[in-house]
Amino acid sequence: MRLKNVERGDRLTYRLFFGFIRLVSGFRAPDVVRTLRYRRPFFGAPHSAHTQAVMRGPSEWSVGERELFAAFVSKLNRCLF
Repeated sequence: MRLKNVERGDRLTYRLFFGFIRLVSGFRAPDVVRTLRYRRPFFGAPHSAHTQAVMRGPSEWSVGERELFAAFVSKLNRCLF
């Protein structure tokens, strides 16, 4: 089940953004994009900041290694991005 506001966008600007993505690519916006745009101050912005810190912050692993780990886990979870 999908929340209607997540699927279509809870603001006009997001609906236009999703429409633009469909127009340019021929596909609907990915679920991750829709989720990060839904209630952005409450969820999207903090989640994006956390992901940025984890993927680009100090680490013994290079950025490339972290991206490869993320891609591998996404593949295992059958995630398409």
